[in-house]
Amino acid sequence: MNLANERVVGRSAPVNKDLGRLISRLDQLSLSPGFAQQRRIAFERALQVYVELGSQSPLTPLREEVELADLLLYADFYPEDGQLTLIEQLRDVITEHIPEEERVWLDPLKHSYLDLVEILPSQAGAARRSLKSLGDGRLYDIPAESVPRDAALGSVLFTRLVREPGDPESRLAVLAGPMLVLSIQDARALYETTGEERREMEVVGGSFELGDWPEFAKRFGHLLLKNFARMRLAALLEAVSDIRYRTETDAPYFYVMALYEHHEFTFISGGMTELEGWAEDAPPEQAVTGSRRKLRRFVRRGQKELVARITVTATELFLECDSRGSLDEIKHTLAATFGYSLHFRGEIAQPPVRQVTQEELSGNEPLTVVVTGEEDRSLVKGFLETVYLEWADRESPALGGDTPRHTAKTPEGRDRVAALIDDMERCDFGLLRSGIAAFDYNVLRAHVGLC
Repeated sequence: MNLANERVVGRSAPVNKDLGRLISRLDQLSLSPGFAQQRRIAFERALQVYVELGSQSPLTPLREEVELADLLLYADFYPEDGQLTLIEQLRDVITEHIPEEERVWLDPLKHSYLDLVEILPSQAGAARRSLKSLGDGRLYDIPAESVPRDAALGSVLFTRLVREPGDPESRLAVLAGPMLVLSIQDARALYETTGEERREMEVVGGSFELGDWPEFAKRFGHLLLKNFARMRLAALLEAVSDIRYRTETDAPYFYVMALYEHHEFTFISGGMTELEGWAEDAPPEQAVTGSRRKLRRFVRRGQKELVARITVTATELFLECDSRGSLDEIKHTLAATFGYSLHFRGEIAQPPVRQVTQEELSGNEPLTVVVTGEEDRSLVKGFLETVYLEWADRESPALGGDTPRHTAKTPEGRDRVAALIDDMERCDFGLLRSGIAAFDYNVLRAHVGLC
């Protein structure tokens, strides 16, 4: 099971009709104006991960997650403003007649809780299926039709079980509707993560009264939902991290970039030739045609293709690679090799924003995303606009450590700054990368009063 895949995990079991009517009554009661604030508090607690991320969340809660949160509200939530619980209100306050066949489910629902239950082997054609709680080993027998047909033996249902009216110790139970079908590995991870939180709460509180699983799950079932959401988010981020980004010519796309300034072209470019794993490559033709500008390019290859590229101009060094990990490793190497000769000015490690479906992320093979030239130019443009934002007031190695704005106050200084900007424009990062300039250097000229 892939937790990032909405189509796999959510299921719903048929609900006993009398229990279903009782749940509907509780839902209507929760929608009353006087309970609105408490309803909001309960949902913010149960769906905390999604609420905190807000519009920035890459995931929305599954329908079954919301329905399990509903059941937490109906059966487990104690209002913070002193009101009775919804079940207590329905049982003791509401004057509306409730048929006895519904009323008998009040206590079983009140004592129910979220649980992780493993599907056990059963005889073919049996009317009931057996489940075993991961929390305390308690056994349940539920109607066979409640277990999804595609749920493998040993799978775990994250759901709410309600014991049938009568003997509270009976194994006979029903599902309250929604369930999330987990692999045994995911279920154990969810149980253990929540168990760690339980132990922390016991240590902080100085009491081990939470050691009983039913009591803990009843009081803190929202932690199970919270940790499930965290697992979904982690699974999605892992899937996203495996995406392979390619250019329109099927070359590796270097979305990770960094820029340095320097004033020691011979030392920097010469040092690059000595770095292990790096080889000199021809610079872009459009960048050198008709000119003898200082420009050298170096590449590092993986087993089959390029994984990083460094371009050294007269006053700048552009680093491009395919991952954040590579960026950090290369930055460390550059710092160890060139020390204070290189002045770091900024980096970007986010790929172009792309809407990727969860079906695409759930495949067995890493997803390949092709980045268009337009997307690349937009990414580089944004990067340069950021790193050049304070260029005019930043000490420049090419100007002897003075700022461009200060240097441009004299006629001679204006010429030096103008020449520097002209050289930066001729070696624009976008021009070196794709043949199309990415930045308007008149912005820099305006900042220092040259236009």
